[in-house]
This record gives sequence, structure tokens and C-alpha cells, in this order.
Amino acid sequence: MSHSDATILDRLFAVIESRRTADPAASWTAQLLAGGPPAAARKLGEESVEAIIAALAEDREALAAESADLLYHLLVLWAATGVAPADVWRALEARQGTSGVAEKAAREK
Repeated sequence: MSHSDATILDRLFAVIESRRTADPAASWTAQLLAGGPPAAARKLGEESVEAIIAALAEDREALAAESADLLYHLLVLWAATGVAPADVWRALEARQGTSGVAEKAAREK
């Protein structure tokens, strides 16, 4: 597998979904999913702060590790709320070729 292989997010999401029926005592993912969107969202917030701290410290290695945690917890939140990666990929694709400034302005109306 290449380090630039973004399909790892789809594979990780499949693993997260497979943990939905796992024993929460044996699986962190199952624990988060059992807590529903609030638990997943809180953990995503914590991981976001940790990524920000690593970035501000200019610690590339820590930022890479925290980014991996952040992406994992984002995928857990998607699973907890019924959002599939394909939903997000479609939203990103729809924005492709649109200026970020123009896209943001369109959302604010």
C-alpha cells in the first residue's frame, strides 16, 4: 500500500462499522458508538485540540499522529450519525473547481 493511498479512510470506516456490534468492554470504537453522536463528537473535539497544540508546537511527528487520531474520530462520528464516506466524497467533489472564498460566501447566504 502506498502512503498516499487515500482509500485507507474507506477501509478504516469499514472496520469502524464492523465494531458497531462488538463488546464495548473490548473495543474502544464500540464504546464510542455506544455513546452515540454526543460521545463521538466530544472525543473529536478533544482530538482537534490535540492536533492544534501539535501544530502550534511545530511538531510534525506529533501533528501526523494527532491527525491520524483526528481522522479516526471523525470517521467514528460519521458512523455514529449515519454519514458514509461517500457522502463526504460527493460533497468534496461538488466543491472541486470552486474558489474557497466563493464556496464559503454561497454557504453564508
